[in-house]
Amino acid sequence: MQITVKELRKQPGRIISMAGAGNDITITMRGKPTAKIVPLDYVPAEKSEDGLIAFGMWKDREDLKDPAAFVAELRKGRTL
Repeated sequence: MQITVKELRKQPGRIISMAGAGNDITITMRGKPTAKIVPLDYVPAEKSEDGLIAFGMWKDREDLKDPAAFVAELRKGRTL
């Protein structure tokens, strides 16, 4: 993918996100390739059975088997 320096100035976040998604981006200045933005280590996001990775990230923690007991333990001894 090629972009101009002007596009890089206008939308740096979008362009960096595109590079982070695995795209090599060539920056041109006055029509000539000048620099390149490449992803460091592109690894596609993993998906769980339900398609959402965040919901299974603590499934192996024994202290979180009962969320209500976990929260009650955190709040024990607090004075409000």
